[in-house]
Amino acid sequence: MTATETGTSASSPSQIPVRLDFDTQAAGFARAMGHLDRAATKELDQAGIDPLLRELIRVRASQLNGCAYCIDMHTKDARAAGEAEHRLYALPAWRETPFFTERERAALAFTEDVTLLAGEHVPAAAYDAVAAQFEPGEVAALLALIVTINAWNAIGVTTRAWLPGSYQP
Repeated sequence: MTATETGTSASSPSQIPVRLDFDTQAAGFARAMGHLDRAATKELDQAGIDPLLRELIRVRASQLNGCAYCIDMHTKDARAAGEAEHRLYALPAWRETPFFTERERAALAFTEDVTLLAGEHVPAAAYDAVAAQFEPGEVAALLALIVTINAWNAIGVTTRAWLPGSYQP
């Protein structure tokens, strides 16, 4: 079946319908999410976590959760902060590349374990690996960020409230 037969063109994007205007229907909670996001960022600032690592974490969790809006947003923010294109492209296969430091690898592994926690419940070895690279306050800040981006992803994927590609830094 061709694109013409399905009613779409190969060059025009499909329209993904909004399920729920979350910002309107849960305005108080949406504002609280904004506060949570700012609180996580403040913790990251206080812990001295590199802004590029922050965006890598946000992108990686969003990739795992399939949140197209957040992937778009945080790859744009990462580029604006100076992240290299090849690292963003390689992020889904970060274990297979030489592009990431041991510290970044520990944070990315921690991100995956927390994001996918139903599988193995963040194994002790995974926690020990991040704790070997980061001080306790840094681990806490990373966890705050990971929890926050996972919450945003849950809202975005469930409601489709925000159009991928519409974010402008």
